[in-house]
Amino acid sequence: MSDQPVDLLVDASGLQCPLPLLKTRQALRHLAPGQLLSVTATDEASSRDIPAYLGQSPHQLVRCQHDDDGYTFLIRRGEEP
Repeated sequence: MSDQPVDLLVDASGLQCPLPLLKTRQALRHLAPGQLLSVTATDEASSRDIPAYLGQSPHQLVRCQHDDDGYTFLIRRGEEP
């Protein structure tokens, strides 16, 4: 998905809403600002929920990819206010 090194991977495949979002939020707490998180999910709601959450947070959605295996999100941890 990216040639950027990822600091943490979360596999939320097979989990239903809201678990992929909750796992994403939990994982972001373990990263320092600027570090990258990769999240994979199969729940279609994740394609809306995760970007919506990131739009209201200091974190940045670097890339979102959808294929036959589901969704992959690359997220850069932002500075908390």
